[in-house]
Amino acid sequence: QVQLVESGGGLVQPGGSLRLSCAASGISTRSSAMSWYRQAPGKQRELVAVISSEGTTNYKDSVKGRFTISRDNANNTVYLQMNSLKAEDTAIYFCHAARFGVGMFYWGKGTLVTVSS
Repeated sequence: QVQLVESGGGLVQPGGSLRLSCAASGISTRSSAMSWYRQAPGKQRELVAVISSEGTTNYKDSVKGRFTISRDNANNTVYLQMNSLKAEDTAIYFCHAARFGVGMFYWGKGTLVTVSS
């Protein structure tokens, strides 16, 4: 059974930093495309960052230069380092795993990030 468990969310002041973690079980983060999505209140879920199985990364324009996605293959965990946080980054952040070769996709339950003074 595949599980993605996010952690690291919380309340942070504007300009602050947080690091989100996504611990995976039942699936290899090394051989999957791993992504972070977010959903703000009243808005659609949107892609924030992705790291491919080859290690290629891509980011939503508004987080480029502030967020970094990375992967720890030994611990089967994916991270999202978020710096210079803004109020508009407030959302529930979800971890997503994709195995395109077999058409399998998985979601975590999310972790709430609130950026407020």
